[in-house]
Amino acid sequence: MNEAMELASRDESAPSRSNDGSTQRRITLTPPVDIFENSHGVTLWADLPGVTTDRLDVKVHDGSLYIEAKADVPTPAGLRLQHAEIRQPHFARAFSLGVEFDASRIVANLKDGVLQVTIPRRDEARPRKIEVRTA
Repeated sequence: MNEAMELASRDESAPSRSNDGSTQRRITLTPPVDIFENSHGVTLWADLPGVTTDRLDVKVHDGSLYIEAKADVPTPAGLRLQHAEIRQPHFARAFSLGVEFDASRIVANLKDGVLQVTIPRRDEARPRKIEVRTA
């Protein structure tokens, strides 16, 4: 599994409008991930604060896993926003999947802003014990 993105990049082709109607450039953040591997496969944990399932897109295409999400950071009631570095974060990350992984059996769960993606190995790619017999 190889990482295919930078930490943060400015998407110059994707202007967005703020509440006052001015145009600003969208900044794409690369969410931090932890990846654990065992004989059954790989489990990836990605931090996506403020993201809900309806604003999350996880897909596999041409041997790569893509994660894209948008978060909405609401202003608390009774407060007025004075400064925001990133008002509506856009997260994106991509990973190359090796041929030993079974993309058809990937499972993803989102809870409290943490995405868990489980990528199982193909049965034929799993290690197995071979019995040795005496002749």
